[in-house]
Amino acid sequence: MVERAIAEERAVIVQLDFGREDLAEQLAEVRLLTRSAGAVVCAVVQGRRHSPDAATYAGKGKVEEVAAEVAAHAADLVIFNHELSAGQERNLERTLQCRVIDRTSLILDIFAQRAQSSEGKLQVELAQLEHLATRLVRGWTHLERQKGGIGLRGPGETQLETDRRLLGIRVKLLRERLARLERQRGVQRKARGRGELLNVSLVGYTNAGKSTLFNALTHAGVFAADQLFATLDTTTRKLWLAEAGHIVLSDTVGFIRDLPHSLVAAFHATLEATAEADLLLHVVDSASPARDDQIADVNKVLAEIGAADVPQLTVQNKLDLTGLPPAVERDEYGRIWRVRLSAVSGDGLPLLREALAELALAKTRDLQELRDSRARTAGAAAQDVDRILDSDGSS
Repeated sequence: MVERAIAEERAVIVQLDFGREDLAEQLAEVRLLTRSAGAVVCAVVQGRRHSPDAATYAGKGKVEEVAAEVAAHAADLVIFNHELSAGQERNLERTLQCRVIDRTSLILDIFAQRAQSSEGKLQVELAQLEHLATRLVRGWTHLERQKGGIGLRGPGETQLETDRRLLGIRVKLLRERLARLERQRGVQRKARGRGELLNVSLVGYTNAGKSTLFNALTHAGVFAADQLFATLDTTTRKLWLAEAGHIVLSDTVGFIRDLPHSLVAAFHATLEATAEADLLLHVVDSASPARDDQIADVNKVLAEIGAADVPQLTVQNKLDLTGLPPAVERDEYGRIWRVRLSAVSGDGLPLLREALAELALAKTRDLQELRDSRARTAGAAAQDVDRILDSDGSS
């Protein structure tokens, strides 16, 4: 498990360019991730490469530049905004003489700080342990074969094998606990489904304003802040709409570019609610210059969790920063596909309520049409049976 120091850590960020165009957005994001983790960015080292170096990812010359920055700023930590292999991480720590973590470890650490519910903590621990399992390869000198004295010699067990065995036992236990919680969630979702309410999940890039919008609609008091992954635990509330009655609204964890697969797998039970929703409110930070890329990243994760086919309503948030007026936009068929609003100021919230009411009423009509169709089918089948019985009796 990742241990965090009590004092604020000083970090050097390493960002390499492999030909992507959104380098500035990547750098701004890793700065915010670092601050969200509780560290201070004291230097940034950038460079351009055609491909990662097999041994150190950045190459010998760039590693020397990083070492100089570490010494100059007395840094405690080097953060690569990339995914490092276990070997690269060890080689870098040996050369730089300080801790080195990659983007995945950084995000896992933030999740560990943010998790509040027992389920959230279990999910984060599972993701951390599965990530740690890839690092248990001759990482420390104590992981050598245990040597015994007289009467103690034998095949023994390496410390590495012991660590792996204990880690495997803990991972199995966590998966069993999460499986039980997932079954409980399934029962709760079925109960809500029997109520025939419109089930809506808020999704979007982290820090797009989902929790702020959720609070503005439901007054739930969910923690919201200008930081990445401010909240992890799913919160569900009923929302009353004057035109359509109650709907069910859920606030979920935010997504991010290159979200670690271990986190997606660990949070499967939480994210499953998104895949089973009737409608996704895709909240977008309209003030972000990288909003199109963020939309694509969110849709990529939605596809990974099986929610690609769930209908979406785009909510362009933070109009208070863009100066655009609130509005409802429809497609060529007259269906609502985007609402512009500001969750902070409240401008446009009535438009979103009206849009949700329209969609909830549409679901009610669809269910009624389905019932009527089934009733007609059942009635026709009953008439067929009667005709058969009558014909048998007459014969």
